[in-house]
Amino acid sequence: MESFKRFEILLPLQHNDGSPVDATLVNQTWKELVARFQAVTVEPSPLRGVWNHEGREFEDTLIRIVVVTEDSPEVRAFFASFKDTLKVRFEQLDIWITAHPIEIL
Repeated sequence: MESFKRFEILLPLQHNDGSPVDATLVNQTWKELVARFQAVTVEPSPLRGVWNHEGREFEDTLIRIVVVTEDSPEVRAFFASFKDTLKVRFEQLDIWITAHPIEIL
């Protein structure tokens, strides 16, 4: 039986300074994922988060992008590299990408 993971990416809709992210960056990101994995789910309803870094509080507005695919070293390496790309693209200190085991019935 093949092992699958649900990879979730939280993409910011604003930069750390509060200015809005250009929507073309979000579109570019999900199009790259569709090209790589042939399917992606975008949850466009904004999520709100608050976090602290070096004594400063940040508020985030985010969307969730979900990719369900096989779990392999190549896929994990892709997401590790893609995270670095997204941190630069979205001018963020960090981008959360999480992996969750799933069973497809």
